[in-house]
Amino acid sequence: MKLILLGLTVAATLSVYNVDTPTADPSGTKTTVPAPDPNNGGLKLVGGFSALTFADNLGKARHIAVDPTTGTVFVKLGDLKNGKGIVQLRDTNGDGRADQTVTFGNYTGTGAGIYNGYLYASADTAVFRYKLTNGKVLAGAKGEPIVTGLTLQRQHASKSFAISPDGKLYVNFGAPSNACQEQDRTQGSKGQDPCPLLENYGGIWVFDANKLNQRQSDGKRYATGIRNAVALDWNTATNTLYALQHGRDMLATLYPNQYTDEQSAELPSEEFLMVKEGSDFGWPYCYYDHFQKKKVLAPEFGGDGKTEDRCAGKDKPIMAFPGHWAPNDLLFYTGGSGGRNAFPERYKHGAFVCFHGSWNRAPLKQGGYFVAFIPFGPDGRPSGDYEVFAENFAGVAEPGKPGTSANAGKPDLVSPGDAKHRPVGLAQGPDGSLYITDSVKGTVWRIMYTGKKS
Repeated sequence: MKLILLGLTVAATLSVYNVDTPTADPSGTKTTVPAPDPNNGGLKLVGGFSALTFADNLGKARHIAVDPTTGTVFVKLGDLKNGKGIVQLRDTNGDGRADQTVTFGNYTGTGAGIYNGYLYASADTAVFRYKLTNGKVLAGAKGEPIVTGLTLQRQHASKSFAISPDGKLYVNFGAPSNACQEQDRTQGSKGQDPCPLLENYGGIWVFDANKLNQRQSDGKRYATGIRNAVALDWNTATNTLYALQHGRDMLATLYPNQYTDEQSAELPSEEFLMVKEGSDFGWPYCYYDHFQKKKVLAPEFGGDGKTEDRCAGKDKPIMAFPGHWAPNDLLFYTGGSGGRNAFPERYKHGAFVCFHGSWNRAPLKQGGYFVAFIPFGPDGRPSGDYEVFAENFAGVAEPGKPGTSANAGKPDLVSPGDAKHRPVGLAQGPDGSLYITDSVKGTVWRIMYTGKKS
C-alpha cells in the first residue's frame, strides 16, 4: 500500500482558552459565555441544555477530538473535501463558534483521538499521529504511521480506535462480511464453520500507541466475535475498554421462512460490550436477542431463532438496543476541568452513544438518528435505562419527549438518504461541553449545560 502523508498548509495563531468559561478572545483578557442558537441548532434536547452550531458544511464528518487544554477541535472526514481529510477548527473571537478552519491529511477514514500530546487519526488502512504544538497541528507537520499496511476492506472498513492512559491503542477490525457465509448476503448460503475471517477480522486488536510502523502482526488480538465496532471508548473510571457492535443484517431477506419483517427490523440487537482481554462475543455464530435476553445460534449455522447451542458460553452485552440503529460513537463523560458548562453530577462517568440511523429495517420505518445517555454505576455497568439526550437530527420529527427511552429511535423515521443530518461522532471540550458531528452536511454542534447547578 502506498502511504502519502500530507501536513498542514496554513498556520494559525492559537487563542487562550480559559477552562472556567467556554471561550476567550485571542488576547486572553476578555472571556465570554457563548449564546446558544435560538433553535438549538435544530436539535431537541433534554431540559437544562442548549446547543449552538459550532461549524457547518465541513463534509462527511466522522469522529471528532478536542484538545483538552486549548479546546482546538479536530474532525475526521469520511470523504475528502478539497483533497483533505482532517479539519482543525478554532474559536479565536470568543463567540463559541469556529472562525478559523485549517485542513490537512489526504486520506479518508473515521477515527480521531488525542493522547500524550498527539492527534491520532485513522484511515481505513492505517492509523497516524500528528504532534500538537500549543494544541494545534503546525503547518507542514507530517503524520507519523503508528499502524500501517492494513488491507482495504469492501465493507466494515473503519479503523476506529480508543487509547488507554497507559498507551495501548485498541483498533476495530470489522469483519468484511455480514455473517461469514460461503457467499456473502446470499439466500441459502451456509456459514463457514469455522469462520476464517476471525483470524484477522471480527474483533479488536491492541497496539503500542507510542511505536511507529507497526503491522497487524505486531499487534495482539484483544477480543473476538465482534462483527464491527465503530464505537469504542476507554472508561477511565473503571480502567476498562467498551464498545458497541453493529449487528448482522437481513434475517428476513436471507431466511424468509424463519423471520418476519418485524423480527428482522428489531433483531439482532445492537450490543453494548464491556470488553476484556480474551472476550468472545460470538459473531458470526451467534447474535443477541433482547426480547429473549440471550444469545442464540445464527441461522447460517443451523439456528432457529431460539436455540442457544454454542452461544450459551459467549460473552453477553451489558445493554442491548433495537436492531440496525448503527451506534457509531461512544463517550464516557468526565466533566472536563469543571468549567461553567460542565454537566450535572449525574452525567459524570455515564456514557453517551451516537446512533447514526438505520437502513436495514425496511420495509418497516427506519429508526435511530439520536444521541442517548446511559447512567453508569461504580461496577462499570449501566445503573439505569438509556435516555434520549439529543434528537431531531434527521429533521422529520414525531411528537416525543426527550429524556425517555420509550421515544428512542422513534422521532426520526426517515431513510438515511432522506435524513438532513446523521449524528456520528462525540467529544468532550475542556469546559464540559459536548460536541456532536454529522455525516450529511458536516455540521458540528456544541451542547452546553445552561440550567441551574444542583
